[in-house]
Amino acid sequence: MFKSLNSRHQQIFLELLRSNRESVRLRQADLAQRLGRGQATVSKVESGERRIDVIELRAWLRALEVDFVAFAVELDRRLQAHPVSDGRFRGARRKDAPAISQGTAPPRRRT
Repeated sequence: MFKSLNSRHQQIFLELLRSNRESVRLRQADLAQRLGRGQATVSKVESGERRIDVIELRAWLRALEVDFVAFAVELDRRLQAHPVSDGRFRGARRKDAPAISQGTAPPRRRT
């Protein structure tokens, strides 16, 4: 499986996080205060030393007043410009995996 840690895609994600903070002219300490965290946490996330999950990302973007969906669309656009070199991961879904479309949930299986 493709590992994102230390990958070009991870660098792109971190650059986008940092550039969003800088575009609203916040220092790491300012963002940390909005998040109720220490400045070191922001620094560690932006440097890739600490990872954040999607829930933390949502809080991070809200603190920056950045739309989550707009961020995701921009991240996807940037990632598509840099294809993954690992031949095992091409972004294609398995044949048996349900398609996920915007605004609708995949059908539930009956048990």
